[in-house]
Amino acid sequence: MPKDKTVVDEGIDLTPVDEIVARFHGVKGALIPVLQEVQGHYGYIPEEAVKLIAEGLRLFASSIYGVMTFYTQFHLKPRGKNIIRVCCGTACHVRGGERVRSKFQEILKVSMGETTDDRLFTLEQVACIGACSLAPSMMVNDEVHGHVTPDEAVKILDQYK
Repeated sequence: MPKDKTVVDEGIDLTPVDEIVARFHGVKGALIPVLQEVQGHYGYIPEEAVKLIAEGLRLFASSIYGVMTFYTQFHLKPRGKNIIRVCCGTACHVRGGERVRSKFQEILKVSMGETTDDRLFTLEQVACIGACSLAPSMMVNDEVHGHVTPDEAVKILDQYK
């Protein structure tokens, strides 16, 4: 019995990818909107989805990977429900941002750019979040937290568990 090409061994149903690609059939410049919708559905872009996108848009997979790795908005690995962005800009660095970053790594047991095993948190380091007057600052999802100390890092995490 032939295997359905839209369902893979890991249990990811790729039917939505086929549907998204079909809606953009023949549309010039469709790659980025397709990638955005696929990522919106899965939270990242599964490798198997890239193959279907390449077939549907008649592009080389290498071209798709080139776009995905150029734009930081696209992710190839599953991400956490909550995205923690720790600022490492000058103001935050001078005011102890490194200690806050280290505390998050210690608590979550992940390095920068990694996701916890339970997929609750992804920890990222960013150049600046635009809240220099609140240094050291960080964000969880779209919420800014300012004047963060290592002790407060624990309390902040508890709010998102």
